[in-house]
Amino acid sequence: MTTNQIDPEDIELKATAVGRDLLLLISGGVRHIGATSTAYLEGEQVKVLTSAVPHHKEHTISEPIAIRVAEALNKTVTVVMGIHYDNLTKEGIMEVVEIVNLKVNQYLAQQI
Repeated sequence: MTTNQIDPEDIELKATAVGRDLLLLISGGVRHIGATSTAYLEGEQVKVLTSAVPHHKEHTISEPIAIRVAEALNKTVTVVMGIHYDNLTKEGIMEVVEIVNLKVNQYLAQQI
């Protein structure tokens, strides 16, 4: 998918309760699995484990999101992320990050 204008509706955040824990699937463009990050509470501290597929950069977004949501909801959170648009500029990448953060903020606002 080649684009200079990203449709925010194309980027989706799907939340699934897994018992007390939470799975967030964030995808857009050519959907795939680029990275997973699991944030969990250890005492009062949030720790995170991240796995990234080689040549993918989603971990730079999935890790801080997992930490933020785990802190906000006080639960273990796994974020699975895969967003790909061909030929994105730095501005396009920033736009994708902005859209993802907006969707996470909207989700959290509904939970709290």
